[in-house]
Order: sequence, then structure tokens, then C-alpha cells
Amino acid sequence: MQANLQVRRYDPELSEQGSHLQEYHLEVPDHFTVLDTLMKVREEDDPSLALRCSCRASICGSCAMTVNGRASLVCKTRLSEVSPNGETVLVEPMNNQRVVKDLVIDLQFFWGKVRAVEPYLKPRGEEPEGEYIASNESMLNLLTPMGCIMCGACVSACTVLEVDKNFLGPAALAKAYRFVADPRDGETQQRLEALNDESGAWDCTRCYMCVDVCPKGVAPMERIMDIRELIMEAGMTNTPGARHVESFARTVAHSGRLDEPMLAIDTWGRTNVVKLMGNAMLGFRTLRRGKLPLRSGPFHQKQPGADAVGRIFKRLSK
Repeated sequence: MQANLQVRRYDPELSEQGSHLQEYHLEVPDHFTVLDTLMKVREEDDPSLALRCSCRASICGSCAMTVNGRASLVCKTRLSEVSPNGETVLVEPMNNQRVVKDLVIDLQFFWGKVRAVEPYLKPRGEEPEGEYIASNESMLNLLTPMGCIMCGACVSACTVLEVDKNFLGPAALAKAYRFVADPRDGETQQRLEALNDESGAWDCTRCYMCVDVCPKGVAPMERIMDIRELIMEAGMTNTPGARHVESFARTVAHSGRLDEPMLAIDTWGRTNVVKLMGNAMLGFRTLRRGKLPLRSGPFHQKQPGADAVGRIFKRLSK
């Protein structure tokens, strides 16, 4: 089949020129992956092309790149799937991280986030004579987060990291859940307190991008929601994130619709004038552009069918 690639090139020695796209056209077997094609380019056409790969079997995670705007493991992305009719395939380095050269990124940012959650067991109490034993049920619960291969695709796709580099990010938070949910760990409370802090579990916007691109089904966003649930169960509810969740549920359960002004007040507290003024200005801009729903007038009112919504909340709470 005919392979038509556009590859984002960047040479640090020519950094003043910025990046540019370079096209490659070659014949490849039908079974070739994007990685196979890139390696053929490097071996037979352009040895200056820089890329990173190792196992070529979706195990090591080192070949994560952006293909047609989507973070992917290029070793498992067949060329025929992204270019069934010979369309040009755009290959770029992963997002949200510094590019070293061409398709190679600096992983220091990624590993710094992972190290920040202390990704190792910290048992307490007397050391057992044998090994630390965990129940079969608890280990089954940990199988999903333990499947992470640290490829960083979720970090590349994260919309929060695009605007806030302080956010721990989906990979680190999924790894954090692996330890807060492990019954052998002795510092669950301390871990949850750290994750409940600013730039922790509450900064996720639930855009589902990390779930969509994860090649191993770890579903980082769902693990982040699990952490939030553990935080609430531990009684750590006096933070903006926790108050936001409680206010959202309370107003929807009561009136069948979200009360946006009350949500802001409950989230930030009535004494946080700076945050409330910022939210008020956002509300005015939203209203001016016609994006604030005012079907029931300017004041929040109970919606038809709200009692049915309330019964759903009560049933779920049990």
C-alpha cells in the first residue's frame, strides 16, 4: 500500500526556525503499523529522523506519539486503520511536554508528576514474618490501574495540563489510586490529604480524553473519580472540590437543575471575595453572550419533574 506521511520535525540546533512538517511517500506492506512505516523511513530514506521505540508490542509504552491529532501507541496503530484510502497521516510528538528532537519528547515532566505521588507502598506496623498479604478481592480491584505501562498518552491528551502545568495529571493520579486502594499501604490518609490539595484530584474536568486514548484500558479519569469518592468517604469535605460536588448534588436533587450562582458560593465560600468576584464576572460574560440558561427567569426555580430527580438521588444514596 502507499504510505503518505507528514511528520513534525524539530531540530534543537536550529530552534530559531521552529518546527516544520516534512512529507514522506513510500510503498509498505498492508500489515505495517505507523511505527513500522516510520522505521522504514529512517532506515531507507532519512536517517536523521528521531523517534523513540523499544518493544514494538504495546508493552513498554515508549513509542507514544500523536497521530492525526490523537495520542497513540504507534506500534499498535495500523497504517491501514488511519489511512484506509491512502490519506496523508500526520505524525507529531506528544503534547504537553517539551520536544527534544522530532518525535522524541523529554519525559522529565511526566516522571516528575509520577514521583510526586510517591508510587511505592509504605506499610505500617510490625513487619510480617513472610510477605505482606492482600486479599484476592483487593488485588482484583487493583488490576486495572496496575495495567498502566507509563506511555504518557493520557498526559498528552489531558486538556487541563494544556492550561495548568501544576495539575498532577491523569497518569500520576491513576498511579496514586493504585496505592491509596492497596490495603497493605499504611499512609492512605496522608495520601488522600495530599491528593485533596490544590492541583490534585479535583482539577480534572472529566473531558474523557485520557480514557479515550489509554491503550491499556486503565481509564485514568475513572480512577480519579475513585480517589474523589475515597476523599469524601474519609470526611475531607472542607475543600472547594468537595464542596462543589456536594452543592451540585444538593441543588440538582432539590430542584432538578443546577443552580450556578449557588454552586459558586458553596464552592468558594461566602468570604472568598476574590474568587466570587471572578465567578461573577464570568457569569456576566456568559449572560451577555447568551450562554446562560434563563428559561425560568433570572432566579433559580424548581423544575417540573424535580421530585422524580430527587427520588433518583435518594435511591442512589442508599
